[in-house]
Amino acid sequence: MRGRQRLLQDVDHFIHKHHLINRGDTILVGVSGGPDSIALLHYLGNVALSFQLKLVAAHVDHGLRGKESAEDLLFVKHYCHQEGITFEASTVDVNHYKKQHQVSTQVAARECRYHFFKEKMEKHQANLLALAHHGDDQIETMLMRQVHGSISSGLAGIPARRPFSIGYLIRPFLCVSKEQILSYCSDHMLDYRSDPSNNKDDYMRNRFRHHVLPFLKEENPNVHKRYQLYSERMQDDERLLVELAKQHLEKVIIDQNDKFVKMDNKAYHCLPIPLQRRVIHLILNYLYRGNAPFSSIHIEDLRLMLDSEHPSASLNLPLKLRAVKSYTTCYFSFETFLQPEPYTYHLPLWGSVETPTGTITAVPVKDVPQSLSGNDLIVEGHLLPAVVRSRRPGDRIQPKGMIGTKKVKDIFIDRKIDRSERDVWPIVEDVTGQIIWVAGVTRSEKATLSARKSQLVHLHYEKKTLT
Repeated sequence: MRGRQRLLQDVDHFIHKHHLINRGDTILVGVSGGPDSIALLHYLGNVALSFQLKLVAAHVDHGLRGKESAEDLLFVKHYCHQEGITFEASTVDVNHYKKQHQVSTQVAARECRYHFFKEKMEKHQANLLALAHHGDDQIETMLMRQVHGSISSGLAGIPARRPFSIGYLIRPFLCVSKEQILSYCSDHMLDYRSDPSNNKDDYMRNRFRHHVLPFLKEENPNVHKRYQLYSERMQDDERLLVELAKQHLEKVIIDQNDKFVKMDNKAYHCLPIPLQRRVIHLILNYLYRGNAPFSSIHIEDLRLMLDSEHPSASLNLPLKLRAVKSYTTCYFSFETFLQPEPYTYHLPLWGSVETPTGTITAVPVKDVPQSLSGNDLIVEGHLLPAVVRSRRPGDRIQPKGMIGTKKVKDIFIDRKIDRSERDVWPIVEDVTGQIIWVAGVTRSEKATLSARKSQLVHLHYEKKTLT
């Protein structure tokens, strides 16, 4: 009886503390048939009347244990029939999903299961999905993520409440231990199913459960409460830090689209290190669409690259995402986006050509304009028609005032042109195929005007403005 009362008191207090359940809620309950989910369904069934709750039990047969899996489904169905609880079930082909999506068995089972939960929440207009993760699960999860090198938000463990589908996913049992749940089942004479695979050490979670958890509980029988409190404090701290990081994103991010983010390194380095980590996390999360295949190791590698004294560096990240540091900026993009196609355009008089970094126009003029910038070049007509192209290996130019030539590659380095722009930066050739202008960067000695200044043409480079 004491086990029953302790669980009820702990769970009642936990639900109230975290505002998990309100009067009139419709709750989809994930029920595998094991002791945890059966105890949760029984608990919610007992409070359903006083809270005016509508319960729907949802069971997924993953098809991984043959006859035993089918018997689990029938067991849960029978229990729900006895208790008058609406029952939903699905049998999924986890192995097929695993092969199709190239994921592990555990990930495939989880994704199939959560997809089913989402469908049934929408069908029954359930605003809550209740799952039976308990305090021991919390300890195991936090320890595993520490060992794996999880990102800071992951180290905080399992949240008691988070958005899911059309409502929220809640875990009312995070405050109680497995032992309390088993005592509750015994006190209420609740039957449940057992999964033999839980007794094996094949999975890392099982190894923590069998070999690490007993040691912790021996030191402190209520260790699950300490971990839960630690988890809640970490989640509170993380929410604040992420919110602060979001407030700085507008200054840090210069440009972005679905597959690309350009970051201002100076603005980034003005942030405290904890916010730097979370800015990187937000950028990666945006590009990966929330399906985060990265860890704290990737974030720290990026920090080291950005802190390096070298002006240029790059880092390969999961799923062909690439980070490229180039002087004052850092680009995050997928490799296909970072490999531009070479281009060659003929530049017509009274016309223009558009390049990846900007537009070049050619307009005949009678005299040399008084106000010219580095983005302007006045050439004589005998050098035209001109060609605008991307750079090629071995490109050289004779800069104005210099005897001899210089590699275009070295000019880009000297002028600190971003590495990501060098392969697409416009280079202007004259009619003989010699480079007369690296647009906006360096003009050739060959483009120097003669005394006659005949048939002048004004070339102007308008660099794209990032938004």
